[in-house]
Amino acid sequence: MPSITDQSFLLDSQYRDSSNLDARIAVHQLFSTNPVGWYRWYFDHLRLPPAAVILDIGCGPGRFWCDQLQCIPPDWRITLADLSPGMVTQAEANLRAAGAGDDPRFRFQTADAQTLPFADNAFDAVLANHMLYHVPDLPRALAEIRRVLRPAGRLFAATNGAGHMQELGDLLAPFSSNRSALLAPERRFGLENGGQQLARVFAHVERYDYKDSLEISEVAPLVAYVLSTRNMLWTASAEPSVEALTQHFETVLARDGVIHISKASGLFVTA
Repeated sequence: MPSITDQSFLLDSQYRDSSNLDARIAVHQLFSTNPVGWYRWYFDHLRLPPAAVILDIGCGPGRFWCDQLQCIPPDWRITLADLSPGMVTQAEANLRAAGAGDDPRFRFQTADAQTLPFADNAFDAVLANHMLYHVPDLPRALAEIRRVLRPAGRLFAATNGAGHMQELGDLLAPFSSNRSALLAPERRFGLENGGQQLARVFAHVERYDYKDSLEISEVAPLVAYVLSTRNMLWTASAEPSVEALTQHFETVLARDGVIHISKASGLFVTA
């Protein structure tokens, strides 16, 4: 099965467009227990100048900025960049639909974090929201981020930690899934080891933890979530049917009343 750092797989299958990521985002938006949503919590940590120049690398479909559109200062200038051209196209479309079609605050560009196509000292902040664990050469990407940041610039790097959504692995145990795929992100760059990796490049690193969990009361969004990761969890011949997943989750939901899934997410901020 493919690696989470296999760029061909990420571009051609997992993130060719935003559909897989949208399915996963939907579960968190529908069933998270923290009344302060992840995007708002993340945004509140962006203590930046009123005319900040920002790079969002691995921007995905741009939903972070759509969600916080009314809170963004008028003089911020934000470049949304992603390895996937499909994601960049979707990010631009989503912001246009949110009312920012001709907004001078935003520009869009396809970019690889390992070879950023930007000048030295170009940005006051770089955002890397749950994406650094996908980068094949992470030390190179961090060096590139440091290069494009201004001397007082900051990296805001979000990731997950040990135990994140561990109950999902338990739920899928009857289907002989590749459970290690669920743990791969935090093993590469997680809350437990990400700070050490960042400290090799940045003089100061702070960690902030986001307290949250999922209380899932509907089966269909959870099935969609699992199917969005199916080519990492199973070979094509071993993949369970939608009907089998649905029946299994409905049985668990009927027994327990709710499907509880713990979360361990957070943010590193450098200086």
